[in-house]
Formats: sequence, C-alpha cells, structure tokens
Amino acid sequence: MSDFGSTTPIRLERSDGKGLAAGTLGLWGSTVIGLASTAPVYSLVATLGFVVLAVGAQAPIVFIIAFVPMLFIAFAYRELNNAVPDCGTTFTWATKAFGPWVGWMGGWGVAVAGMVVLANLAQIAAVYFWALFGIDLASNDWRIILVALFFIAAMTYVSWRGVEIGEKIQNVLLAVQYLALVLFVVAALWQFFGGTAPNPTPFAWEWLNPLGFTDWSGFTEAVLLALFIYWGWDTCLALNEETRDPKRIPGLAALLTCVLLLVTYVSVTIAAMMYAGLGESGVGLGNESNADDVFMAIKDGLLGPWGWLLVVAVLISAVSSTQTTILPTARGTLAMGVYRALPKRFTRVHPRFQTPSFSTVIMGIVASLYYLGMTLISDNILQDSILSLGLAIAFYYAITGFACIWYFRRDLFTSARNVVYRFVFPLLGSLMLTYAFVQSAIDMWDVDYGYTVLFGIGGTFVVGIGALLVGVVLMIVWFLFPRAKPFFDGRALNRDTPIMVPEEPLI
Repeated sequence: MSDFGSTTPIRLERSDGKGLAAGTLGLWGSTVIGLASTAPVYSLVATLGFVVLAVGAQAPIVFIIAFVPMLFIAFAYRELNNAVPDCGTTFTWATKAFGPWVGWMGGWGVAVAGMVVLANLAQIAAVYFWALFGIDLASNDWRIILVALFFIAAMTYVSWRGVEIGEKIQNVLLAVQYLALVLFVVAALWQFFGGTAPNPTPFAWEWLNPLGFTDWSGFTEAVLLALFIYWGWDTCLALNEETRDPKRIPGLAALLTCVLLLVTYVSVTIAAMMYAGLGESGVGLGNESNADDVFMAIKDGLLGPWGWLLVVAVLISAVSSTQTTILPTARGTLAMGVYRALPKRFTRVHPRFQTPSFSTVIMGIVASLYYLGMTLISDNILQDSILSLGLAIAFYYAITGFACIWYFRRDLFTSARNVVYRFVFPLLGSLMLTYAFVQSAIDMWDVDYGYTVLFGIGGTFVVGIGALLVGVVLMIVWFLFPRAKPFFDGRALNRDTPIMVPEEPLI
C-alpha cells in the first residue's frame, strides 16, 4: 500500500527508463563532475576574505565545521540513492517520503539554486575574461553581459551534447584549477619558509581549535558563508542514471567529493594565512578591500609575472561550474516531467545524445533571461539573489535529510548501521541546515544586509523567500492542469512506484 493518495498506478511515458545514457560515467568521472560543480577556485576567491573578516585566525576550523552538515547530508543522499537511484533526487525522494506537495517544492529548490548560481557564474566568468586583457568593466557593462550570455549558451550546448563530452572537458578544466591551487600553496609556503612572504605568520594549532571562537555572531556568519561553498557535490547523484553501478558509485563519488573539497579549502586557507597574515592593510587577509577577491590582491606578489594564472583559474572555475550546474536541474525537471509534475515536453530526451534535451535548453534560456533581466533592471538585485542562494540550498538539502529518515522509518533501528547512516547523520545534518536557513533568513531581513531594500526590509530576504514562494504559486497553477492529477493524487509517483531506470546499465 502507498503511504498517500490513490493506490491505482498509471502508465507513465516510459517503461524502460527515461532514455538517458546509462553506464557513461565511472567513479572518476562522477567525482570530477562533483568537484567541478562546486567551482573550488571561485568559491575560495568569493568566500575566504569574508570568513577571515568574521573570525580571523579561526578561518580553517570554520571550513571544517561547515563540512560536517554537508557530510551528514551526503550520507543521506547515498542511502536514498542506494534504494532509489533516480535522477530526480530530492524531488523523487521527498515525494516518496512525504507526498507530492513537499516533493514538488524540493524539486523547485534545486531549480532555483541552479538558475541563480548559473547567472552568477556566467557573470563572474565574463568579468575575469576581460580581466585577462587588463580591462576592468562594470558588472552591467554590455561587454560583460555579452560574454556572460555566450558562456551560458556554450555550456548549455556542451550539456546538450552529452555527459561523456562534458566529462572530457571537465577533466581538463578541473586539472587547470587544481594546478593553479597547487601552485598557490607551494608558492605561499615557499615564500613563507624562505622569509620573503609579505607578512609571514607561523602556523598555530589554535587555528584548528573549535572552541577558540570569541564572538557567536561572527562564528555563525562565517559558518553560513563557508557552508555553501561545498554546494554542488550532489550533481554526482543527479547523474546516477548515467553512472555505472548507479546504486553505489554516485553516493561514493559524493562522499569523495566532499572530502577532497575539505582538504582543498583547509590547505589553501592555511597557506594563504601563513603567506599574507591577518593584517588589515596591504595584502593582509583582514583587509576589507581585499575581501571580495583575495587572489587578485596577492597574485602579483605571490606569482610575479605568472599571476595571470590565478585569473585564468578563476575564469575556468566559473565556466566549468556553469556547465555542471545545468546538469542536475535538467535531470531533475526531466524526472518531474516523467512523473507528471511538469508538462510532457520536459520528458524529451535527445535520441542520439541521450540527454534531457528540452530541459537542458530551457535551463539555459531561463538562466539567460533571468541574468539579462536582473542585470538590466538592477545589478544590485542580481547580487542580492546570489546572497540569498543559501536559502534555497539549505531548503532542499534539509528536505532530503528528513526524507531519508522518513522513507526508511520502518527499518531505522534494525541495525547499528541504519541507526547511524539513515537516522543520526541525516537528522543532525537536516537540523543544522534548518538552523542555517532560519538564521540566514533572520539576518537577511535586516535592511543593512545585501545591496537593496524592498518593501522596507532587506532585499536579500525578499528575493530569497520570494523565489521559494514563486514555486508555491507555480505548483498550485500546475495542480489545476489535467495532466497533473496523477501526480498530485499519488498515482504517478509514490512509495511503491518502481524506479524508472534500465535494469542493466550499458557498459
């Protein structure tokens, strides 16, 4: 018996899977795409300075603490994927656990996060593209807009062409990113030990002391900043139907991605602190004028004539993540279309490339229109939408963690393993992310938060919460269409619905 709705199933559009290219990715390819989705170089550029301003020398431990809820939720993803390896991920799992309304909103959370970050990444890629030529342009300059739209179009095309070609491109792009990060760490430590660093600061174990924080507001601000630079690893799970051994490899790749990111962020942070120190002037990481781009501030002194490599690394990081960000949203909306939570057009899969063709193209078009509209209306609103991104991320990650507990509720205590991986870890991760959502919303309400004020409150709050409420409106509108009835009455997708993936993946 299903836990909700009618027990009479309906015939879905496909009975042999959704038509995706099964068996395309292995563990390495899945991990590469997971890492690329987080844009590690750009994430550090955009976050490190502000974390140091908030907590000073405790920055390394902040990245470790922020890693904990991500790891816990990664275990929830792994357990759910083992049981239900469906590319709809949060949408499918939350629907099976809680019903269609919660499931639809979970899918919407994934889509909103993808759309907002795609617009941001494209703009960043454009800014750094022109920076390569020494041209400093305003973010709403027509040349920035033109290049940003080109990057969205190009990466949409790559995603449309197939996962395999995307994996090959990502191998190259990720290699360049990590080469730049390795050079950064080696150069920073070389100058520190050689006595030529501008402000050599010896490593102290106190940097890794979780009890060393003296200001709670600074601590929460820093953790919230650091929390979401891990976002993106769940792309591994969205590609589960295109991965060999879909019940095992995507979950393992997600966990591996999280661990590699932890090592990357902590090592680069420590190296930067040892090289530049925490001073409030010059290249010091405590200098507010450097906070929005630490790498640009120290690249010339660190790498000399090779400083442009860091500019290239940030550019590549943003472009790389632009492509991988399209993947989970396109597959999520494909699954929503198959299970009748969206119009039938979203079920279209390219017969040759075996990609969700309509969903991929729509993702590129919507992101382009969103970016163009926000930039032309007010670049400040675009920036506020980026700052509000954490709300959508915490929203759907927390839903996934709670879905794991409820979906497996009947066997949570049948073994010690289930207690840990299906109950304790998902519960702790979801509670942490729920707190992050609430605390972020409270902070964003303040008129001094972000770049705009709307309706007498912080524009970031209005944009972030408003984006989620738009999903509620769209869900209700879709509910009124005849095609939506099987989904909302629980016949198209419920706990007992078989997963729509091929029985044997193609190798």
